[in-house]
Amino acid sequence: MTQEAPEPKISVITPVYDTDEAVLRECVASVRAQSYGRWQLCLVDDASPSAHVWPLLLELASTDPRILVRRRETNGGIVAASNDAIAMSDGDVIALLDHDDMLHTAALREVASVFVHEPEVDYVYSDEDIVDMAGRRGNPFYKPDWSPERFRNQMYTCHLSAIRRSVGEEVGWFRDGYDGSQDWDLVLRVTERARQVVHIPKVLYHWRTVPTSVLAGDDVKPYAYEAAKRAIEDHCNRLGIDAEVVELDQRGHFRVKRRVGGEPLVSIVIPTRGGSGVVWGRERVMLVDAVRSIAHRSSWEHFELVVVADADTPAEVLEEVAGIAGERLRVVPFDAPFDFSAKCNLGAAHARGELLLFLNDDIEVITPDWLETLIGFAHEPDVGAVGCELLFEDGRIQHVGHVLIGGNPGHLLFGRSDETLANRLAVCLDREVSGVTGAALMCRAEVFDEVGGFSREFPGNYQDVDFCMKVRASGRRVVVTPHARLYHFESMSRDPSVSSTELDRLRERWWTWTHRDPYYNPNHAPGLDGYPDPVTYP
Repeated sequence: MTQEAPEPKISVITPVYDTDEAVLRECVASVRAQSYGRWQLCLVDDASPSAHVWPLLLELASTDPRILVRRRETNGGIVAASNDAIAMSDGDVIALLDHDDMLHTAALREVASVFVHEPEVDYVYSDEDIVDMAGRRGNPFYKPDWSPERFRNQMYTCHLSAIRRSVGEEVGWFRDGYDGSQDWDLVLRVTERARQVVHIPKVLYHWRTVPTSVLAGDDVKPYAYEAAKRAIEDHCNRLGIDAEVVELDQRGHFRVKRRVGGEPLVSIVIPTRGGSGVVWGRERVMLVDAVRSIAHRSSWEHFELVVVADADTPAEVLEEVAGIAGERLRVVPFDAPFDFSAKCNLGAAHARGELLLFLNDDIEVITPDWLETLIGFAHEPDVGAVGCELLFEDGRIQHVGHVLIGGNPGHLLFGRSDETLANRLAVCLDREVSGVTGAALMCRAEVFDEVGGFSREFPGNYQDVDFCMKVRASGRRVVVTPHARLYHFESMSRDPSVSSTELDRLRERWWTWTHRDPYYNPNHAPGLDGYPDPVTYP
């Protein structure tokens, strides 16, 4: 049994610069109102030009011995002022509070509880919302549990952040030259060393929108985005991730675009019966057009096609595919009742590549470098599976990762526009998910063998959910990327019905896992269609 740690002293550090008097009073009052008493508030005036700031800090300090203040003789910027505030402090945990924001009254109690009950935690973050100058709250950000891939693309943990002092000292706290993204740079370095990262799915921080905040627009602090890019590049260099950091159209959001070393062979395993359907108003032989799409649009050339064909697959279909694929093609006969798992496992057994890509026959390539994108993730040792963004023929989202709600696996943002900004731009970002669809799933052959491939307990459905559960149980990550995009003309090539027996079997096998999706915040409305008042506001 793990012994609980003693209640920590939490040092709230707040750099102050030219803050409006009423706003600063509210900020300090939110700390004084905490239901947890073992705190100190360290305020550093960064040589504010306004005459009211320093006298106000002295007044506030006189009201509570836990409030410490200091004034810098020269303006050093947020990094210098923050480090000065930390130097004043003596708490076990450092919590970051901006001078114009507010804490929920239960914030420090919730943070302290985590450090007490999870002795190996080194970094804690909570959900947050936005408050305007009139005091109106809204736009809550319900975050996933720790998602390192998403964090490389988006500083999503942000507020409230609390760091174990010993780890902050190891990494040297805030670094010069990263003003505007100093917290992102710090948390990148902290989480590289953290033994455990814990997310509190409660809105404990109220982020105020003011004219000088990055929330006010992309052009307010352009230097912050440049600093963020440097911080991510530094992070990649420290971890040995060979990648180019690219800023997305939405400022402050990035892509860590992996470079592929060598020429690894990808075995694309396609189960098929050679079916047809109508897409975009014309008759389409699914396998033929899928292979043509792969062969003609893919910029990666080192692949083979392992087509696992039912006995009734028309010979003329296989002949046409052979004419497109040439020597890349290997046809593996399958003479048994439909069993997606068995067909994929059979294809994997005949594959020669170090990377396996399981692909439905009813797809079409959109992004030419889709294979390079998938390979970049699949080659990382702690990634067990990686999936694509799949779109219906009308461009709506079919798949951007699995979501597990109350034991029911589904597709996140199913049927939504691929330009949706829901869940703070989640669809635009590489990120960890609970699973990816077997319609387009890449993994290393060694991982596939280690976890036992696709289970024959799931011949029709949920074999991909089960496979990703096994991957996660092995300690590896499952990643989905929107930068590898395909059309998926779902269920045009087979019966789309779902077996209740298979669902019951999945729940029995993975009961705890299917009832708690770490990447789906419990405050979200089903389907992410809205953001109601959260029941978990303390």
